[in-house]
Amino acid sequence: MASEPLPRTLAHSVGETLLGRGERLVTAESCTGGGLAYCLTEVPGSSGWFERGFVTYSNEAKRELLGVGEETLRLHGAVSEATVREMAQGALDASAADTAIAISGVAGPDGGTPDKPVGTVCLAWQRKGQSARTRTLHLAGDRHTVRVRSIAEALRGLLALYESG
Repeated sequence: MASEPLPRTLAHSVGETLLGRGERLVTAESCTGGGLAYCLTEVPGSSGWFERGFVTYSNEAKRELLGVGEETLRLHGAVSEATVREMAQGALDASAADTAIAISGVAGPDGGTPDKPVGTVCLAWQRKGQSARTRTLHLAGDRHTVRVRSIAEALRGLLALYESG
């Protein structure tokens, strides 16, 4: 079975959009393990619009690097819209970026629960000075597929954020 490819066309579109606006992006990732930042920095010229990326796989890293609240993690868990909202805000606060994307999820093959089965992914997009938009997805596929589809949805969501103003 062939692996699902990274969404390079979407990454190019994100880069063109950010460059055209003179804005910079920061990523805050958990289940994708830096895959979103990798996909974005595969685009030639990404240094003109990609500011930095945080890989915060553990709850401790989410708290220490992004300021995610211990109570948020206790009440909602790492895979929640509340957590990715705080991850996005923390990434903006800890960078010189204008926009943040945050991702946390259960990529599998294990780690799922009845409430948050494998394939559950939470995303947040936030522009500096605005409230975050969040979304929870339920993606099918193996670990690689869930991660790649999460990256694609993160990029689509960012483009939609800019299209809506």
